[in-house]
This record gives sequence, C-alpha cells and structure tokens, in this order.
Amino acid sequence: MSNSYYVYGYEYLGASMRLVITPLTDKCYLCLMGALQLDLGGAPAGPAGTGKTETTKDLSKALAKQCVVFNCSESLDYRMMGKFFSGLSSTGAWCCFDEFNRIDIEVLSVIAQQLLTIRNAKAQKLPKFMFEGRELKLNPSCAAFITMNPGYAGRTELPDNLRLCLDPSP
Repeated sequence: MSNSYYVYGYEYLGASMRLVITPLTDKCYLCLMGALQLDLGGAPAGPAGTGKTETTKDLSKALAKQCVVFNCSESLDYRMMGKFFSGLSSTGAWCCFDEFNRIDIEVLSVIAQQLLTIRNAKAQKLPKFMFEGRELKLNPSCAAFITMNPGYAGRTELPDNLRLCLDPSP
C-alpha cells in the first residue's frame, strides 16, 4: 500500500469474511505495509477488543499469506519461541502474537535477539542463515506481528532492543 511493494502469496485461505475498512484500519494497513517494506514486524496497540489481531489477519488475507495467531502467556520460554521462529522463517508464514506483553521481560529480551537475527538475514537477502545453532532456509516473506493490551496488571513493557524490531502501529 502507499509506496510499498510486496509479492502476493498465492496462499489459498478459503472464502472467509473480510474486515470492514475504516480510516483507522486503513491507517494501520499503511503502517504495517511500511514496516514490512523495512523488514520489520508490526505492533498494533490499543484497548482490548479494538480489532488489532483481526486487522493483522485481514492484511495477511489481502496479500494471500498464511497468518498464525498465537496467544501468549507467562509460561512461554525462549526455546519455544525459537522453534516457532524457525518454522516461520523457513515457510514464509506470518504470525500474530496476541497479548505479547504477557511474556516475562527476560524472555522478551531473548526474543528480540531472535527477531533481529531473522531481520538481518532478510536484509542481507541470504538464502540460508544460522539460527539458534542450526542452518535454516530463509523465506523472506516471513513476518512477525504482536498485539498488546497496555494497562492491565501483569503486563510488561517491551525492552528497547525489541522495539527496534517492530514498527508501532495505531
């Protein structure tokens, strides 16, 4: 959208309902497409129930990319997330990590390094890269998005190194 260029994914997603486009979803699409153009992820933020996850999923449908929604919890560790990122980077799928700020701050810092490793491989246009001690094939269309519900008890702030990997969206 805007001046962004993205290759259509040709992933068959079935005949499903589409999201109603409002000025806010349009603005969110523009921000997320700009983030994708820079090999970043997106981080829509806002109160619960405002359509952050649905907007991300609808953008993936518009580009025919598989988008996996993953609900985060305090029990996630960096090894589990590393396996998840290995699959994403190899298949080129998208993921929307819902309620990302429920993850412990120590784990978030390691996740930032994992995302930065993938972003650097995409920026260098590498066909393969080293990730968590293994060589992986890189499909550059992979992307990670997060949603957060700020202001709730038990939620953590994103560390600075993680903010560098994600483009904040409205």
